[in-house]
Amino acid sequence: MNDAVISHEEPLVSQPMRPIESLQPPKFAMPSGACDAHMHVFGPLETYACVEHPHYTLPDGKLDHFQHLMPVLGLDRFVIVQPSFYGADNSCMLDALAAAGERARGVVMVEADVSSGDLERFHAAGVRAVRLDLFKLSTASLADTRSYITHMAAKIAPLGWHLQFYAPGWRVRDLIDFLGDLDTDFVIDHMGYMLEEDGLTDADFFRLLDLMKAGRCHIKLSAPYRLAKKRGYGAVEEVAKAFVRAAPEKAIWGSDWPHIPESGRDTGELLNLLQDWAPDAAVRKMILTENPRRLFGFS
Repeated sequence: MNDAVISHEEPLVSQPMRPIESLQPPKFAMPSGACDAHMHVFGPLETYACVEHPHYTLPDGKLDHFQHLMPVLGLDRFVIVQPSFYGADNSCMLDALAAAGERARGVVMVEADVSSGDLERFHAAGVRAVRLDLFKLSTASLADTRSYITHMAAKIAPLGWHLQFYAPGWRVRDLIDFLGDLDTDFVIDHMGYMLEEDGLTDADFFRLLDLMKAGRCHIKLSAPYRLAKKRGYGAVEEVAKAFVRAAPEKAIWGSDWPHIPESGRDTGELLNLLQDWAPDAAVRKMILTENPRRLFGFS
């Protein structure tokens, strides 16, 4: 179940947040400057209005809670990704960036006609990427989707931002050839979301690995539960390892906190998966520190 589909059905009920003291501590030495490159922040509805038909109820994902979680897990930096809950109203994220200061960066969602002035204002606030929700555009033609991506890439080019794709795996597959020629850095969320039940094959996955190695594609090692579903995290271990082997300089890690709607998940357990996915400490430093520093412009 993805967090981007806006539905008129009853929303998923967001679960209570897991207590910080119950999190697994890191099983490996965390590198200095370690970054969670994919988390979300939420605030009270009376301050930040949600979209008309949200797919889930308001999660208990407050900035203060996450900042108290960071030292427990050895995290120094984080990237706030705009959730579908607020659509293109980035107010909650921008307020969180202002409160967090230089340790945080942001990824906005915007309308296609966003002005250069608004983009410059976002940049000054700490935003370094725009999120393209291709789940929401899943009924659009492939040609229209390509045009949209090209348009947004041109919009952000003057700022040196990158694109972030939140997309079903079958759409990622259909765009691989096009993305290979894209002259903009981009990140694909949640390890490409390539699900067998959506018709994705080993051949499709190998093409994505080739794109990562040869193009400007970066892969986010995030939300393994969205791929594994009820099979357990071991079901995606070989997928994650393959990305790390293919191009460790193009892999970043994100927790997907607060794990909508299952906020009781152990973020420490998710972080510790990196011990198996990337057993070499130098490679983990690339994934956790060096790659996000470059992509998001941390000092």
